Amino acid sequence: MEFQDYYRTLGVSRTATPAEIKKAYRKLARENHPDARPGDTKAEQRFKAINEANAVLTDADKRKRYDALGKDWDTYASGAGGATGDPFGPGGPFARYARGGTPGGGGVRYEFRTSGGDAAGFSDFFRMMFGGAAEGTTQRGRAGTATASGGQSMEDFLASMGAAGGSAARPAPAKPRAVEASADLSLEEAFHGTSRIVEVDGKRLEVTIPRGVDSGSRIKLSGKGGGGRDLVVVTRVRAHPVFTRRGPDLEREVPLTLREALLGAEVSVSTLKGRVLLNVPAGAQAGRTFRLTGQGMPRLNATGTGDLYVRVRVILPAALDDDARAAAKRFLDLVDQPDPRAT
Repeated sequence: MEFQDYYRTLGVSRTATPAEIKKAYRKLARENHPDARPGDTKAEQRFKAINEANAVLTDADKRKRYDALGKDWDTYASGAGGATGDPFGPGGPFARYARGGTPGGGGVRYEFRTSGGDAAGFSDFFRMMFGGAAEGTTQRGRAGTATASGGQSMEDFLASMGAAGGSAARPAPAKPRAVEASADLSLEEAFHGTSRIVEVDGKRLEVTIPRGVDSGSRIKLSGKGGGGRDLVVVTRVRAHPVFTRRGPDLEREVPLTLREALLGAEVSVSTLKGRVLLNVPAGAQAGRTFRLTGQGMPRLNATGTGDLYVRVRVILPAALDDDARAAAKRFLDLVDQPDPRAT
């Protein structure tokens, strides 16, 4: 995966405070959210990059490793230095510092001596890690413990990076699997927000469903699943007989009389917010779509709402009597309408 500068991604300095990082992330997430830019693949990629940068820079431990190691930070966070899981082993980024080894070679690792040329390699290593702290290292015994000027031993440093040999390399206890429950909602409930009662381990919990949820939205309640587990409520929004949902936008059809289509009219249209007037211009063609701004769904975890797209359908009068048929013929004879099928 191509390395990205997380600070540049969020547009903040390397000395940015957690509050500044949070503010920058929220602004960029709103601007590049897929719901705000449907179909924009570049915005979707930026949104993923923004979330990745935020996940690292808002975690104090990850940010510390990232600041120290740059593009190699995740290698140490996972404890993998190469094919062997050892950063000084074959394929590891510091394989050339292995005792008696060459770049990519093996040998006895984490060892250097007080005589000979071994310490030079580790001086390079500490200079890269601590910006010149190698001069403050000490060597103790034949296979002594390297100590940075700040007092951190080589073994402790590697352990803090997630490498083998320290207590930090031990995997953290696995978190209990979350308990999942489902909630079926009408489109109106998804629009206005609602609540559901969920029973877990004999206990009834009221879960608040926020406005704007869609099918597949996940609502997490930390520690509410019993036994220290989280509770995750997955929503499913039922199909509506009038409105079709497209992310935060809604679509619907509105029928027009021939008079309304020919001469124009103000037509009452129902929305999930209430009724509004649609100004239909004279000569509106069947299938024409009008956009009603802000009459769509609320955006989940974001500000604003989507739009409502109204498609008109012209209903022709049926069963004309003789007088009406004659009047229609006289009218149509007056209309200079070209053949719509002519190419």
